[in-house]
Amino acid sequence: MTIRHRRTLIDGVEIFHREAGDPSNPTVLLLHGFPTSSHMYRDLMPRLADRWHVVAPDLPGFGFSAAPARDVFAYSFEAITQLIERFTETLGLSRFAVMVFDYGAPVGFRLALRHPERITAIITQNGNAYEEGLSEGWNPIQAYWQVPSAANRDALRGFLAPETTRWQYAHGVHDESLLAPEAWTLDQALLDRPGIAEIQLDLFLDYQSNVALYPEIQRYLRAHQPPLLAVWGRNDPFFLPAGAEAFRRDIPEAEVHLLDAGHFALETRGVEIAALVRAFLGRVTTP
Repeated sequence: MTIRHRRTLIDGVEIFHREAGDPSNPTVLLLHGFPTSSHMYRDLMPRLADRWHVVAPDLPGFGFSAAPARDVFAYSFEAITQLIERFTETLGLSRFAVMVFDYGAPVGFRLALRHPERITAIITQNGNAYEEGLSEGWNPIQAYWQVPSAANRDALRGFLAPETTRWQYAHGVHDESLLAPEAWTLDQALLDRPGIAEIQLDLFLDYQSNVALYPEIQRYLRAHQPPLLAVWGRNDPFFLPAGAEAFRRDIPEAEVHLLDAGHFALETRGVEIAALVRAFLGRVTTP
């Protein structure tokens, strides 16, 4: 299926997105995580576009979207959500399923909190909403939350290094030969642009706002019972399987699958995940 690459100006910020499928079909909004972009959905989109309209934006400061200077755009998950909300409205996406991964989860769940009537279903691939889903890998970032000093900020710069980006892809995978090197190479090239490191460090600090929002997200899930599929790389060094299982506490009918994969599960289990997503969306979305 043809994937089109578009740019849209949203409140003065250019947002890049990939789009495929017939817009008259049910829409699925795909939200990426750190340190990647909509590129992570490059193989999934064609596997959905025959039956769904799929839209994958790059968040501001990521991928090929604009990265406005920090003195004109305050990099927080709330500010990013506001832009993505306006993006969906500009594209005329009035109702959609949302697929979230990593950083995409706090953005997607914020969209749901703001407009529950717009969300037809939720697919979370290692997109966390429970404290038990946070591994010890978060300890250095949590230390920065507790004491936001220059020293604790500098201690996190290793998360932006090439070897760390490569490690995020390789850790916990069953077959490293399935990993496409252009994925982490592109991520690192975009991370290495001037000013991006400070943007990412700002977001590390603001991630504590997402954890503080977990109780509200859980109340939303209990109250609205959106159809939910959690498909999780169980070897993720950041988001533990307990975070996937916890969705059943608030949505007893949630569908949970733990795969032999790492953080970027789509890279090695893409065919399996696509089949699960297609089956799920086929049950819960209608034209």
